[in-house]
Amino acid sequence: MTRSGTIYEAIGGNKTIGRLVKAFYKRVGNHPDLIPIFPSDLTETARKQIQFLTQLFGGPALYSEEHGHPMLRRRHLPFQITPTRKDAWLECMEAALDEAEIEEPYRSAIFDRLTLTAQHMMNTPEDEKGESM
Repeated sequence: MTRSGTIYEAIGGNKTIGRLVKAFYKRVGNHPDLIPIFPSDLTETARKQIQFLTQLFGGPALYSEEHGHPMLRRRHLPFQITPTRKDAWLECMEAALDEAEIEEPYRSAIFDRLTLTAQHMMNTPEDEKGESM
């Protein structure tokens, strides 16, 4: 996909993934549609997200090494993810990609991949919003 071999390498590796995740959770922690399904302390969630995105975009398999196969849909089933929450999550990620200054074509490649993932995570009709566990 890239001259460097992976999106992870092309965007600057762990440093850039860290900036992206920090910018993302800053928004998630303040988004009224997302607050109910996320823990109040996002430290561990952000750490796992760094591991996952590192692996997803071609870096070391940090997530699988510590947690096993991602099994994203299964891991997200306890949380009521509605179309509105999916859109809110993507809105936060899109703004975080801008803040982290990830350039094209990598920005679009990352956002497109995460859009597909977010669509797959939806598990609750709009009229059944609930709180986190």
